[in-house]
This record gives sequence, C-alpha cells and structure tokens, in this order.
Amino acid sequence: MFHQASLLALALLPFSLAQVSEGFESGWDQTAWGTYAPDCSQGGKVSLDSTTAHSGKNSIRVDGAGGYCGHIFFGTKKIPTGDVYVRTFLKASKALTDSHVSFITMPDSAQGAKKHLRIGGQSKILMFNRESDDATLPDLSPVGISASTALPTGSWQCFEYRLGTDGSVETWLNDKAIAGLTAKAGVTNSNAAQWQRSSLKPKVTAIYFGWESYGGDTNTFWYDDIVVSSTRVGCTTS
Repeated sequence: MFHQASLLALALLPFSLAQVSEGFESGWDQTAWGTYAPDCSQGGKVSLDSTTAHSGKNSIRVDGAGGYCGHIFFGTKKIPTGDVYVRTFLKASKALTDSHVSFITMPDSAQGAKKHLRIGGQSKILMFNRESDDATLPDLSPVGISASTALPTGSWQCFEYRLGTDGSVETWLNDKAIAGLTAKAGVTNSNAAQWQRSSLKPKVTAIYFGWESYGGDTNTFWYDDIVVSSTRVGCTTS
C-alpha cells in the first residue's frame, strides 16, 4: 500500500519535477525503455526479472558480456530541461575491478556526435568518464581513488546523481554524498583536476542503464525504481 501511495504521489507532481518514474510493475515497456548498443552488441542481454526487486515484484536485469561489443543498455530519452537528477536502485552481482567499465551511459551532445558521458568504475571505485577526452572524476591517483567508494554487491543500493546546467556534478550512494564524484562551484575537490580541465557543460539526450566493458569484465546488474527528474527525489520514494 505504501509503495502504491508513493507512486501515486509522484505521478501527481508537476511534469517538470517528475519526468520519468518507473518500477516495472506493469512489465517492461520496450517502446518507452528501449535497448541501446551503439556500434555493436554480442552477448549482452536485457530482460524483465521477477525473482528480485527493490520494491514490488519486477526489476530489469542486464547480463553484460566482456569486451566493448558485449555491451547492452536500456533507458529513456525523456530528459528534463535544466538540471537533470537521476535516481536508480541497482544491484550488482560482482564487485568493480581495476578495469574500466560503465553501467550508465548518456549520449552527450556537448561532447559531439556519438560521444557519451559515462558512469561506472575503474580501480575498484565508482567514477565518471567523459568519452571525448577520457577524463575521469575523480582523478585516478591514490588520493583520488580514496575520495570515491566501491559499489557493494549482492544487495540493492540507491544511486543518485545530478548534472547541472552550469557543468556541475553531484553524486550520492544511499543518500551519502561521494566527495570524489562532486564538481561544483563553492565545493573544493582537489581530485577533479582532470575533469575540470575542460569547460564542457553536459547536455545529455538520453539515459541508459546497463553494462559496458573495455576489457574482459562481465557482470550482471539489476535496476529498479528509476526516476529522472529536474529535482532530487532521494532514496525514500519508491
């Protein structure tokens, strides 16, 4: 009952606040949440899963294969104007390794055609990656790595981020801000030198959830209770 009431309350919010809210309880609408695999796809799979969920009974499962062509994503092109806030509950079957991977990718017109703003991992921690110049947030120095965090496995995690129109980035895991994944005016991040060498301001045209590996890493991720909004919704709203 609480879950249904939360969804109803979110649905009644102004369109500018609640652009997209999906828990997949009515199944997987592949028109609204289409798959995405730029250039090639070999071995990756997206499916509706009724064996595990953050809330309700369904989630979306992504089986990601190794190598770039093993990538597969699903997502939405409904992006709010202005600041973009994204919240997803996710569950990973394997820990992030030293290899570079992405579990969220966003076509970014500010970087140019077929370039992406990516969220994933390297050096066993969460990070942002800008495809056009391969910059990372945080810097992958020992201090920069310590300013981020690992992604826990085998349980649902609340992952959120904000992309500001001024180029700022904020990131939270289970409502806790990740210092290394923060770059905005008024906040000092000494581990963002590589990221801030460019004045690009992200302008994403879609948000896709899944798996992409630039080496041999494979993984299975589940996603549920996704919200894409112009305002932060936090982890308590299903």
